[in-house]
Amino acid sequence: MAKVKYYYDSDTLSYRKIELRKRDKFRRMIVFVVASAMMGGLLVFLMYQFVESPRQKVMKRELENMKLHYELLEKKMAQAEEVLDGIQTRDNNIYRTYFEANPIPDEQRKAGFGGVNRYKSIEGFDNSQMIIEATRNLDILSKQLYVQSKSLDEIIDLAKDKEELLASIPAIQPVSKQDLTRMASGFGWRLDPFTKARKRHKGMDFTSPKGTPVYATGNGKVIRADAGSSGFGKHIRIDHGFGYVTLYAHLSKYNVRRGQKVKRGDLIGYVGSTGRSQAPHLHYEVRYNKQQINPINFYYGDLSPVEFQEMLKMASQEGQSLD
Repeated sequence: MAKVKYYYDSDTLSYRKIELRKRDKFRRMIVFVVASAMMGGLLVFLMYQFVESPRQKVMKRELENMKLHYELLEKKMAQAEEVLDGIQTRDNNIYRTYFEANPIPDEQRKAGFGGVNRYKSIEGFDNSQMIIEATRNLDILSKQLYVQSKSLDEIIDLAKDKEELLASIPAIQPVSKQDLTRMASGFGWRLDPFTKARKRHKGMDFTSPKGTPVYATGNGKVIRADAGSSGFGKHIRIDHGFGYVTLYAHLSKYNVRRGQKVKRGDLIGYVGSTGRSQAPHLHYEVRYNKQQINPINFYYGDLSPVEFQEMLKMASQEGQSLD
């Protein structure tokens, strides 16, 4: 039951009941409602500031989890960059050096991205800088991986060429050591057996009995097997590619034909004395880019160091050639 309030009326010298007018009652109600609403709003504000809602707690956990994953991603990217840096160093200093290719400059490997802002779409968020930095680092790493991948593709092609070169370049004696009587004449100035004049000998002469097998000194293709070149008699020429051609002259007969592909060590013909020759022997030449060079430098696959020194000594002696 509501309390009844009184006031003392000095005119009548008695207590009278306090009766509120409707306007006063309405005013009080409005004040109460407004005050309640303000208090409620203040309480809600304080709760949002200092008390987390279940949804906020979930979002906070997700954010902390994302930050943890970001830190792990940064560490993995740093490890990948370290591994890639090691590969790039080996690529420039070992692989490309071995295959005689120019190293890739750092400016090309680690070049940035110019032009428009690539990360405009991820700006304006609370963690935009973190996301932009991670995305930029990933883009740079991806570009470096692409450059390195192209470099390794080039190295593979160079390795294939190198393997083919090593198989093709002349590397053995055209006549087996056990079949040799002696090396009759080396590369350089010698006496012509017919004119007795001093003449430049453009190959090496190997004395062997007629019919001694002659072998291809490297992989290649037979481009001539005929007697149509003055002085050489029956002879064979093999194109090894990479600028190398070998010539085998004064043969007694052939074991190959023009256009045939041969491998190092294949039997291609037999020693004879056809053409401009004084005795059975093989005249052997190595030509590089159409210039005759000393064949003695191409026996590394066939001679021991001692045997090579002995042949070098014999080849340096001036005497009379057999053709």
